[in-house]
Amino acid sequence: MAIHYPRRTSKVKRRRRFGFRARMKTKAGRALINRRRRIGRKINVD
Repeated sequence: MAIHYPRRTSKVKRRRRFGFRARMKTKAGRALINRRRRIGRKINVD
């Protein structure tokens, strides 16, 4: 049996897709950040 090696996405791609600036671009993303802020979460989205 071969060992399964999980796919590794690059950090750059991850940041671009889920990062803070990506969230701020869309209305829904901004709403998500504000929702988390209201709960009192620290905002580190990426």
